[in-house]
Amino acid sequence: MRQNLDMRQGQSLVMTPQLQQAIKLLQLSNQELAEFVEAEIERNPLLERAEADQAQATPENNARAEDGKDTGGRTELGEGGAREIGAASEALDAPSEDVNNGDSAADTGAAERPSGPSADTDWSQAGSGKGGGEDFDFESRLTSEKSLREHLSDQVMLSGFDPARALIAARLIDDTDDAGYCRADLDDVAKALGADIALVEDVLATCQQFDPTGVMARSVPECMALQLAERNRLDPAMQALLDNLDLVAKHDLVKLASKCGVNKSEIGDMLQELRALTPRPGGGFASDVTIAVAPDVFVRELPSGMYAVELNAETLPRVLMDKAYYAEVTALPMRDKEKEFISECAANASWLIKSLDQRARTIMKVASEIVRQQDAFFANGVAHLRPLNLKQVADVIEMHESTVSRVTANKYMATPRGMFELKYFFSAAIPATGGGEAHSAEAVRHRIKHLIDEEVLENVLSDDQIVDILREYGIDIARRTVAKYRESLNIPSSVQRRRILKRSA
Repeated sequence: MRQNLDMRQGQSLVMTPQLQQAIKLLQLSNQELAEFVEAEIERNPLLERAEADQAQATPENNARAEDGKDTGGRTELGEGGAREIGAASEALDAPSEDVNNGDSAADTGAAERPSGPSADTDWSQAGSGKGGGEDFDFESRLTSEKSLREHLSDQVMLSGFDPARALIAARLIDDTDDAGYCRADLDDVAKALGADIALVEDVLATCQQFDPTGVMARSVPECMALQLAERNRLDPAMQALLDNLDLVAKHDLVKLASKCGVNKSEIGDMLQELRALTPRPGGGFASDVTIAVAPDVFVRELPSGMYAVELNAETLPRVLMDKAYYAEVTALPMRDKEKEFISECAANASWLIKSLDQRARTIMKVASEIVRQQDAFFANGVAHLRPLNLKQVADVIEMHESTVSRVTANKYMATPRGMFELKYFFSAAIPATGGGEAHSAEAVRHRIKHLIDEEVLENVLSDDQIVDILREYGIDIARRTVAKYRESLNIPSSVQRRRILKRSA
């Protein structure tokens, strides 16, 4: 054995921290992106927020305005193809040439500029005025809607609990969800607080008497039992009904009447009482967490019949690098560590602005191609949705499938037909009979639901009958696939649907 030195030449992909950051930005939602940029602004003294007028007053925007070109990051698409006002930029994970010549599709700025389905049948279960003068409502600015936990905590204060019981009640309230159900494990609560399990159960029983009735129940039957007990209607027959809610869901009235020991007419009256109860006692209170979905892309139809695709500028963070402050700081005498810190801040600021710009351009490219591929959906509805996969879009815009996958995650498109997640437009292909054009799985689901919605008592369709009807439309589909799609839509079987229609007749 001996030691020696060799020199070799090779190629490898190195995931630098900057590249990792750029890839991470692609898959963030607009809310997560805003939080990330806010943290970067606090961390980096050279970054600052850009005002709207700063974003519009950039030299490139001014030049475009003088040339009479559109600067809104918009693409116009027709049924025959796409005419991009802005063109593509290179992908994050692989270099690519521009698909079209011309200006950028999402003109969000360069490195130092700001970067800018409804169902008819459910088979499953205020403006503020300007303040000032006599119209100023001071009280309205101080009040807010009370949450369920706040409402329950107020009742604990009035209940006369001793400190130990109040502490247990507070813990149980913390484990109560927005629907009003207590999700706590009583053994875990007792162990965590060093209390006897019997005491925890007693406190819970007291809290279950709070307003609204049925609150802090641990299950739907218990919630309904609390409401029936308040109405003095919790007799053995009704308790048996609550113990067999699975039969209620199946609409098996004969078996249900046998379990409850009553006749069929009485079971109908009991079911009417059951429908008058509230399965979500906490539904009337403000939610502690409100998640608002803001669209990342707007699609609107133009008078010419084409579709304009525009980025939602309100959700794009606008940041600038403060060059004046950078020049001022670098002119001062500094130690090596200070110089290194400022240089690192400048590099990070430039890279973040570039990453935000490229993220906006990539979203625009993917959204524009989706609209071009699914133009029949926008013109005629869900039944005309085409099968589409990530590779088809990636090949056209010359990006990798993983990039398209990241772009479509947590991104939403506001269209004349409603708001949809970008992933909604990607669905599997169902083959056509006779070798014709394949059908989208989502379009087939829509057609199955439409067939079931039009059912009447005399003609309830089985899965096999649905298969035969779909094949008449040229859709080659198996019975098990129909059953899978029906279950994904929360549509019961033909036997259960027949019972529902018979009862409502």
